[in-house]
Amino acid sequence: MPLSSIDRYLHQPPPANLQGWAHGCLEFLYFGIKEARACLFAGLFFASVLLVPKSGWLGIARYDLLFLIAIAIQLGMLWSKLETLDELKAVALFHVAGFALEVFKVSGSIQSWAYPDAAYTKFWGVPLFSGFMYASVGSYIIQAWRLFDLRIRHHPSYWMATLIAILIYVNFFSHHYIGDYRWYLAACALGLYARATVQFRTWHTTRSMPLFLAFILIGFFIWLAENLGTFFGIWRYPNQIGAWSAVHVSKWSSWSLLVIMSFTIIANLKHIKQDIHIPD
Repeated sequence: MPLSSIDRYLHQPPPANLQGWAHGCLEFLYFGIKEARACLFAGLFFASVLLVPKSGWLGIARYDLLFLIAIAIQLGMLWSKLETLDELKAVALFHVAGFALEVFKVSGSIQSWAYPDAAYTKFWGVPLFSGFMYASVGSYIIQAWRLFDLRIRHHPSYWMATLIAILIYVNFFSHHYIGDYRWYLAACALGLYARATVQFRTWHTTRSMPLFLAFILIGFFIWLAENLGTFFGIWRYPNQIGAWSAVHVSKWSSWSLLVIMSFTIIANLKHIKQDIHIPD
């Protein structure tokens, strides 16, 4: 069965006459399946990160192979109509923004982290596959939006949401020179999205949660994925050179802010704007 058919089934599941705990268990099951499906790109990509040996395969360096795998996954999703061309453009924007950030962070004057392996697809110290780690966040949001039939209530005006997203991105660069203002930006974002809620449908019941809480939860799972990436030596922070240690929990806040930026890009796609309510 093609994945597009599975998506249609998940989006419009058949009715079932269930009550009580049986209904709750089925709701939870559908929630888990939809989450796993929304993580398809991220799941396949990070599975490759864990499975590709450090020495590479068939003479292809690990970073080069990961780049080829990421391209294949992306093309496969486009070919199977799991992503549209407009969505691919948004994912590509994440890739470019993420790669630019990576180049800055590994530069000689900053050295926030490093990619230790050699590769042909490595430029300015950054392998090209790294941009797909940021693109996977955008891919997840796009897929979850469709599968859970998301609706956003009380979204802030677009100009304010765009402004805070730009400031978040700029702070990733500027905090090395003029101070880290992430908590000020987080406070502004909290005020901006304080009334915003996300409505989602797991099975036949529509539920809701604060949108800002969703940003925090997604950021937490990205932080867990980052710990796996550093554990397997894909990249390393300076304190992980001698022996691995967990990524500092402060990175959780950075990832949550990045999710806000990613969400803003997705929210500005024309076909998604109709699912967002902006109060007058």
